[in-house]
Amino acid sequence: MNGQILKLGIPAGSLQEATGDLFRKAGYKITFASRSYYPSIDDPEIHCTLIRAQEMPRYVQDGSLDCGLTGYDWIQENDAQVVELAELVFSKVSKRPVRWVLAVPNDSTVQTVRDLQGKRIATEVVNLTRRWLGQHGVEAHVEFSWGATEVKPPRLADAIVEVTETGSSLRANNLRIVAEVLQSTTRFITNERAYADRWKKQKMDDLILMLQGAMAAEGKVGLMMNAQKIDLPAVLGILPALQTPTISSLADPKWVAVNTIIDENTVRHILPQLKQAGARGIVEYPLNKIID
Repeated sequence: MNGQILKLGIPAGSLQEATGDLFRKAGYKITFASRSYYPSIDDPEIHCTLIRAQEMPRYVQDGSLDCGLTGYDWIQENDAQVVELAELVFSKVSKRPVRWVLAVPNDSTVQTVRDLQGKRIATEVVNLTRRWLGQHGVEAHVEFSWGATEVKPPRLADAIVEVTETGSSLRANNLRIVAEVLQSTTRFITNERAYADRWKKQKMDDLILMLQGAMAAEGKVGLMMNAQKIDLPAVLGILPALQTPTISSLADPKWVAVNTIIDENTVRHILPQLKQAGARGIVEYPLNKIID
């Protein structure tokens, strides 16, 4: 160890556990202790700090943190001057990006963005919303909402700009979506100073490689089997065409070993077909990381 430390920001709140899980799959053991803002990690060259994703871009920009994970939405909201090193497509509900949408009560007369001229809009992303309205030539009263934004229309606001993944919370509050303001995914960010430091850049590149390897392996498994050469075309015809299987020779010249990676949810459909096609000794095994 050379005494150098990488100051890494971990997003508190909804992404915290998902981030911890991803790091663990990538080979880093992160432990969150209650009431502590400094999670422990089993790499002595990394120091973790728990920070809300909303504030992460600011602390990375000013160098308080070397790098961190935050949403593209919060980079835009803070107008942060940061370097985006990687997009990490994961979230607490799904693999889909989160969406910031403009929503109004079901019985509102607002049908398009232009109908918001002079209206009151509540949101957590004030800067982002003002910029977006400006692009549409609309002036409205945009005010910061401390939470529970969905309950504000119609009494406290004419419309809201709120984040959603499935839209179920908006529907439950009798709101309908008028327009999409922004799609956002998680980004690994750093600042110019840390990125210019050779040791820190290498440390971050290595970390991202492991994280992306863990994400690539999610939902996939390895499959290996033996087959007679005469049955090989039939066996390969069943395996998904996206991955090129590895074919290896066995001691018996009439037989070969086949090794491939497939989606976990397809295994149950093709295993019986593989056996019927002549595959034997079929083994399914879990994957931690896939690195191209």
